[in-house]
Amino acid sequence: METENPHNYRKVGYGMILVAGSLATIALIGVIIGEDVLYGDKIQRANTANFEECKAADFALPQCDIFWSKINNDLADIYVDPQT
Repeated sequence: METENPHNYRKVGYGMILVAGSLATIALIGVIIGEDVLYGDKIQRANTANFEECKAADFALPQCDIFWSKINNDLADIYVDPQT
């Protein structure tokens, strides 16, 4: 009685290649960022500062266009007329 091999080695091989590629991508990102371990934090702080500046100006500045669709709703409870 002959039993079939339950493993599909081709799919396993492709999976291993995918994992190796993912790890290589993570390593490249680590090399690019380098010593700046707070890279993401700096981006978030800059975005928060931009939002606070727009909020102080009642979202009337030209760079505040991206916030109009996100804040004009019941959840945000901030309503801005983009025409003004």
